[in-house]
Amino acid sequence: MPLKISRILHAGYVFECEGTAIAFDPIVENPFSRNCHAFPSVRFDLDAVRRLRWDAVFISHFHDDHCSLDSLDALDRATPIYLYCVFDELFVMLRALGFTTVERLHVDVPVCVGAIEVIPRRALDDDVDSLFQVRAAGLNVLNVVDSWIGPETLAQLAAFAPWDMVLWPFQTMRELAVIAPSLAAQGPVELPDDWVPQLRALAPRYLVPSSCQFVQEDWSWYNHAMFPITYRQFAQEIGAALPDAHIFRLDPSTSVLLDAHGLAPAAPLAWVIPVGPPDVDFDYRPDAPPPATADIARRFAPLSDADAALVLDFCQEGLLERYRDMELPEDSYFQSPRLWRLALYGHDGAATVLHYRTHGDLIDLVPDTGEAPGWTTEVPLVKCHAALALGESLTSMYMRINDGPFDAATRAGLEEADIVDDPLIRCLFNDAIGAYQAAQLKRLLARPEGNGATR
Repeated sequence: MPLKISRILHAGYVFECEGTAIAFDPIVENPFSRNCHAFPSVRFDLDAVRRLRWDAVFISHFHDDHCSLDSLDALDRATPIYLYCVFDELFVMLRALGFTTVERLHVDVPVCVGAIEVIPRRALDDDVDSLFQVRAAGLNVLNVVDSWIGPETLAQLAAFAPWDMVLWPFQTMRELAVIAPSLAAQGPVELPDDWVPQLRALAPRYLVPSSCQFVQEDWSWYNHAMFPITYRQFAQEIGAALPDAHIFRLDPSTSVLLDAHGLAPAAPLAWVIPVGPPDVDFDYRPDAPPPATADIARRFAPLSDADAALVLDFCQEGLLERYRDMELPEDSYFQSPRLWRLALYGHDGAATVLHYRTHGDLIDLVPDTGEAPGWTTEVPLVKCHAALALGESLTSMYMRINDGPFDAATRAGLEEADIVDDPLIRCLFNDAIGAYQAAQLKRLLARPEGNGATR
C-alpha cells in the first residue's frame, strides 16, 4: 500500500498509511508567527480541522513556526503530541492547553503509531532542532525540517541510502544580514557548500524543497532581502549535481502517493485552501536599499499610551536589570567600554533616543553629551512592545543595528563584532524560552468557556 504525503504549510505535513494518519509541525494559521504570510497564500477551514482525528502529532522543535498553540488549539485534545524539546516549559504549556498525552521525543528512539514508525535523528544544533526518519510501507522518508546535519548523523543516515524521499530545507534566510545591512555581504548567494555532498550521500529518489513557505508583509523590503534562494536555483543546481533525483515542489494542500515503483498525485487536503497563484517564487534583490526605520515604523498602528509606557519603562529600568543579571561572553565587543544609542521609532516616525554606557556586565542610562556612539540600535516602538508582551521573534522586529556613520576604527571593530551581542537583543531574547507560546496560552485560557477547540 502506498504512503500518502500531504503538505500543510511551511514544515507541516500529513503522512497517511494503512489507516494511520500523523502530522508533523502542523500550522493552520495565516499569517503565523505574527508576521509570516503563507507563500503561496492559503486559508484554512478550521471547522474541518477540528473534525480531524490524527493518530499523533510530531513536533520537531519549540520555535513558534513549528509549535504554535493557536494551531494546536484546533486539534482534539486526545491527540497524542510528541515533541522534541530539552525545555520542560513547553510540555507544561501543552498540558495546560488540555492535551492529555504529551511525550518527549529522544534521539534515535523510535515511536510506532499504527503503520508508521518515526525516528527522531540528531540535528547539528541538538539543543534546539531534530529531524525525522519516517518508515512506512517499506519506504524510508527523511524530513530534515529546519535542521543542519552534522557528520555523525550524515554517516548514520547515509547507511539507509538510497532514500525514497527527502524533505530538504532549501532556503538560507539572511536573518542577521537584514538586521545589519550596512555590514552584510552583498551580491548573489550561493547554495551552502555541504548541501551537494550531503544530498549525494543520501541519494534520494525524490527530493522536495521544504520549509520556508512564507514571506513578510507585502510592503516589506525583507521579501527581497531575506530569502536569497529561489526554487528555480535549487532545482537547477541540485538537479545538475543529482541527475538521478526527481526534484519537485509540494505546495500547500498538495498530496502525493509514494511507493517502491514511483510517485503519483493524490487528492489534496480539503481543509487547506489555496488562495491566489501557485508555484510562486522568491524575488531576491541584493542591491535594493533598506528603507529607514522611521519609514517602517509608520507602517504600523500606534501603540496605546499604556503600551508605549510599558516599553519605555522597560528600556529605562527593566533592560538595565536584565543586562546586569546576564553573563557577557568573554570575547564580546561589549567587554570594553562602549556608548550604546537606542532609538525607538513611533507611528509618526519620530524617535525616542536613549543612551547607555556599558562596560562588561555593567550598564547605566546616561544623558546625551554629543559623544559618538560605539553601537547603535533602532527599532519600531510597536515591535519592541510585541517582543515584550507577545513573544514576537527577532526575525520580524525590523531591528536595525549599526546603520549609522562610524569612524574607520569603530567600523573596523564592528565588522568583527557579533550582531547578536546587541544589548536589546540579549535583554529581549536571552532565556526567553517559549515566550511566544506563553503569551498564546495566556490569551487562549482567558477565552470564555465554550469558545475553544474540540476538547
